[in-house]
Formats: sequence, structure tokens, C-alpha cells
Amino acid sequence: MDSDSAFWKDFDATQVSSMKEMCIAVDEDDNTLGAMSKKDCHLMVNIDKGLVHRAFSVLLFNEKNEFLLTQRSDEKITFPGYYTNACCSHPLYTDLEIETKDAIGVKRAAQRRLETELGVEPFEVPLTDMQYLTRILYKAPSSSIWGEAEVDYILVIRKNLTLKPNVNEVKHVQYFSQNELKQFLDKDVKVSPWFRILANTFLYKWWDNLDDLSKFTDHNKIHKLI
Repeated sequence: MDSDSAFWKDFDATQVSSMKEMCIAVDEDDNTLGAMSKKDCHLMVNIDKGLVHRAFSVLLFNEKNEFLLTQRSDEKITFPGYYTNACCSHPLYTDLEIETKDAIGVKRAAQRRLETELGVEPFEVPLTDMQYLTRILYKAPSSSIWGEAEVDYILVIRKNLTLKPNVNEVKHVQYFSQNELKQFLDKDVKVSPWFRILANTFLYKWWDNLDDLSKFTDHNKIHKLI
């Protein structure tokens, strides 16, 4: 993948292989610019020059209205060991996942990654079970080398799912009530920057209105939280 094998020597081989994937480069208004490797999208040297890519975050609630918090595996190249929402990843630059109408491409990507990360079979999460709320733009370094700069589509799923976490992706999973999550996030724990933003701005308002999220649905605005 990289002519300088020494660059990758300290990273997990499976995670390194995923860096070949072609993500969707966008501008800050989510206009598609072209294909860019996952590696290039996450290098701070490119982020500092303005490179942004499309992403999604799945917020998963069970039927008791408990929220799923996951801990990223220690093998992850960006934000290893950080706590975050159920599934966070990127649509790829493919015909199926680049489609923007009704966020269908992002939903297909979420279905794919839920299976990869949490072992959720696609039939358990048909696209109609995913509610697309809005988008946020944020940027954050993970290290001096790696970081994130994303237009992040927020998807909500409210359903009991069978979870079989992939240990190369997910270290730990746990459902929380609102009070439990607030107390947990107040502790000295590493939390992904995108989820910290969501928890500080939108999450609890959405959580209180899971029966009807229509008043929070905004497919036109991008919340630029940078």
C-alpha cells in the first residue's frame, strides 16, 4: 500500500488494509469533489489544507430507549480506545454509496458497516429503519499525523438488534440510560470528538423525542461546528 513499509509497521494489518478504501471527498457544503483514499482523508497534513470527506454516525437505541455506547478497538488507527456512538464510518466512492437522494448512499454504507463492526445482519436493519436527521461538519486531530474532517450524516435507529462485535473494530459495547450516560461522560474517559459534540449539543433533545423526531429533521442545513 505504501512504498515506505516502515510507515505502517506499528499499525494493525487489517486496519492498514482498510486505508486503501476510496472515500468521498466533499467541500464544506457537502458537494462531491471526487474519490480520495481513506488514508489521505485522515492525514492531518491534508486536513490542514482543507480536505473534508463524507461520513456518518449511527445513534442506536434499543426498545427500552437505552443508548448504545461502543469503545473503539485499540487497533484503530484514528482514536483507538475512544468511546463513541454505535457505528461511525464513511460511505465509499461507489455507485451504491455515493447516491445522495434521501441519504440512501449513506444508509447503505451504515448497513454495511453495522455488519462489519457489530455483526448486525443486513436483514435486521433495512434502510427504512434508519432515520436521517441532519448533518454536522467538524474537524479534530487524533494525533500529529491523523485526524478527522467530516460532513457527518446523523442516522438514528431504534430497535433491538443482535450484536456480535468484531474485536478488530469494537472493544466493548454497553447500553446506557440518559442518567447513566451523563455520569459516564463526566468521568475522565476518552470520547471521540464527533460524539462529544453530539452529546453536548443534540443528543439528549433527540433522546427525549424518539417517538417523533420530525421537528429535529433538517436535510438542508449543515451544522458547522468548527
